[in-house]
Amino acid sequence: RNFRCDCGNSKFKNLQCKLLPEKGKVNSGNKYNDNFYGLYCTCKRPYPDPEDEIPDEMIQCIVCEDWFHGRHLGAVPPESGDFHEMVCQACMNHCHFLWAYASQLAVPALTKVNSLEDEGIVLKVEESEEQKKEIKKEDGVEHQETKEEKQMEQFNEPSTSSGTFLQKFPAETAKTTSESSFCKLKELQSKQYLKKDTATFWPLNWRSKLCTCEDCLKMYSELEVQFLTDECDTVLAYENKGTSDQETERRDPLMDTLNSMNRVQQVELICEYNDLKTELTDYLRRFADEGTVVKREDIQHFFEEFQSRKRRRTNRMQYYCS
Repeated sequence: RNFRCDCGNSKFKNLQCKLLPEKGKVNSGNKYNDNFYGLYCTCKRPYPDPEDEIPDEMIQCIVCEDWFHGRHLGAVPPESGDFHEMVCQACMNHCHFLWAYASQLAVPALTKVNSLEDEGIVLKVEESEEQKKEIKKEDGVEHQETKEEKQMEQFNEPSTSSGTFLQKFPAETAKTTSESSFCKLKELQSKQYLKKDTATFWPLNWRSKLCTCEDCLKMYSELEVQFLTDECDTVLAYENKGTSDQETERRDPLMDTLNSMNRVQQVELICEYNDLKTELTDYLRRFADEGTVVKREDIQHFFEEFQSRKRRRTNRMQYYCS
């Protein structure tokens, strides 16, 4: 992602790109992460590291595409199979909106907040219902009138993608607002969630839960993470593609040919194959017994004789009509 081959640009002299001969001299869209320098993780060490004797697997961040030691992520990775993708600490800070989703989707979910002494930071703490009631009593009628005026002003304004905006509307107004203007992110951000300086781990199909309203799509574009909403960009999608390519390479051409034939053709092909295998084995055994080298002329002679015998057998066949 975000990379194009460097051949043909100003880094190399007299080297033209065979794939894109008209390519520009500079690939401004390229992003060179740690993968291109052979130094990985937050420890900036090579892999495999000759000085590191601790066995540890490397996990790739789906945002920056760098690789990290499992023990350097700031959090213990869940057991194998419990998560499908990882976002490193730096990318979580860059894509800060993901913390709101992590409270609901991350593995394990970051929803338990016992006190302010936790390692993380509690964000967006809502007022309790009792506090809201006390505020309403103190404000009295003036507060109610102000609230109604504010609702009327918002009603006259163009609709936004804010989830809290919908909560302030009367029920009838919320129903008339289109689903495309509803923002899942704003709704999650209005609730209590936990933010830590660690990597996060995500389950299968978590990307489908991300909001795709206009404001969020604009935010993804500004952060250059539009791919997060692309189900074809997931680790699982690439793994499936790699598995499919390997299966294609392992396919037997003979079996593919057999599957494309009818029953009679399959039997004839198998018989011809067995005859060829038997005769070629007997022919080569003579060279093995005599200890002589098989030359190209010997192989050509064998197939000429084989084709000749096959033609004689075919010519002797007689077909009768019933």
